Amino acid sequence: MVVEEERSMEEGLLKLKNQNDTSHCRITACVILSTFVAVCGSFSFGVAVGYTSGAEIGIMQDMGLSIAEFSAFGSFSTLGAAVGALFSGKMAIMLGRRGTMWVSNILCITGWLSIAFAKDVLWLDFGRISSGIGIGLISYVVPVYIAEITPKHVRGTFTFSNQLLQNAGVSMVYFCGNFLDWRMMALLGALPCGIQAIGLFFVPESPRWLAKVGTEKELENSLLRLRGRDADISHEASEIQVGIGLMLIQQFSGSAAVISYASTIFRKAGFSVAIGSTMLGLFMIPKAMIGLILVDKWGRRPLLLTSACGMSITCMLLGLAFALQQKMQLLPELTPVFTFICVTLYIATYAIGVGGLPWVIMSEIFPINIKVTAGSLVTLASWSSSSIVTYAFNFLFEWSTQGTFYIFGAIGGGALLFIWLLVPETKGLSLEEIQISLTGQPDEISHM
Repeated sequence: MVVEEERSMEEGLLKLKNQNDTSHCRITACVILSTFVAVCGSFSFGVAVGYTSGAEIGIMQDMGLSIAEFSAFGSFSTLGAAVGALFSGKMAIMLGRRGTMWVSNILCITGWLSIAFAKDVLWLDFGRISSGIGIGLISYVVPVYIAEITPKHVRGTFTFSNQLLQNAGVSMVYFCGNFLDWRMMALLGALPCGIQAIGLFFVPESPRWLAKVGTEKELENSLLRLRGRDADISHEASEIQVGIGLMLIQQFSGSAAVISYASTIFRKAGFSVAIGSTMLGLFMIPKAMIGLILVDKWGRRPLLLTSACGMSITCMLLGLAFALQQKMQLLPELTPVFTFICVTLYIATYAIGVGGLPWVIMSEIFPINIKVTAGSLVTLASWSSSSIVTYAFNFLFEWSTQGTFYIFGAIGGGALLFIWLLVPETKGLSLEEIQISLTGQPDEISHM
C-alpha cells in the first residue's frame, strides 16, 4: 500500500516537472480566475491594515476609547495574524489551499461583522483578533497558491497581484474613510471574503498539493484546467530555502505603523487628514501597479534594493522634517506638505519591493518538504514583528516624533545590506531551478 502511494506521488510529480516551461505554458482563463478569487482575500487583508487609519477618530469618539485601548485594538489584528500564521502551513497541507482559504473567510467575516455591530470594546477586540487570525492564514496561503498554479514566466507578476489587491483594500479605507463611518467600512471589509468563499467552488486545487497527497486523477484534472486541455502536463516541481530576514525588514522598517497610522502622522505634521487620506487612497493602486509590471522585467533583487533604499531615505527625511518643525522652528509652513510627500514616497517605495516581494520569494524558495514548517515560521515572524510595531508606534511617536523615523530609517539601511549580501535572484527560474541554484541539488521526491 505504501509502495503504491509512493508510486502515485512520483507519477504526480513527473506530471508536474516540466509543466512550467515557457514554451509549453500559456495563461488560461482558469489561471486568471483562480488568481482573482485568491486575491479577494488580499483585499480584505488591505482593509484590515489600513482600517485603523480611516476609523481612528470615529471609533475613539463613539466607543470612548483611550489611546492605549485604541493602540491595543490596532495591534490585535497583527497579534491574531501571528496566531493564524502558527497554523497556516499545517492547515494548508491538511485541508489544501482552498480549504485553508475557506477557513480564513469564516474567521474574517465573523471578525468584520463583530466590529461592524460592536456594542463595546470587547466586541471590537474579538472582531479584530478573529479577522487577524484569518488574515494570518491568507498571508501564507494566497501567495503560495498563486505561485503553485501559474507558469514560471509570469509567476512573479501573478503573485505580486497579492500586493496589488492589498493596496486596493488600503486605498478603499483611506478614500471611503472620509465619508463612510467605521461600521460601514467594516462591512465592506467582509464583502471580498464572501466573494472569495463563493468563487472557491469554481477554481481548482493547487496541483502541487494534489501531487503531495497522491490524488492522481484530481491532479490531472487540475493541471488540464490550469494549463489547457491540449497542454503537455508531463512535468512541474516545487522547491526551497530562505530566511526570516525579509519579513523582519518588512515590518521593523515601519511599514505597518505608517500605513496603519497615516492619519496620526498627518495630524502631527499639521497636514489635512481628509486631503492626505484621499490622496493616498487615490495613489495606492497605481503605485502597486509599478511593482506588478516590473517584477518579472527587472527581477526581485533590483526592486528590493531600490525599495529598501527609498524607504530608508524617506524615513530619514521625515525625521528631519519633524526635527526642523519642533526643535528648531524652521520652515514650519513647509513641514506639512513635505511630510505628506515623504509619506507618499515611503509607501510608494515600500510597495514596489519590500511590501510584496518577501511573500513572492517565500512562495518560490521553500521546498515542499519544509514548506509547511518554514512558511509558518516566516509568516509568524512577519505578524509577530508587525504586532510589536503597530502597538508601540503611538508610544514611540509621543516619545520622539523624529526619533521614531530615524529608527525606521536606520533599519532600512540595514535592510539594504541584508538584501545585497543574502537575497538570491529568482526571476525567470522554475521552482526546480531555484532549488538547484540554492542547494546544488533538486528536491528529493522521497521527502515529499
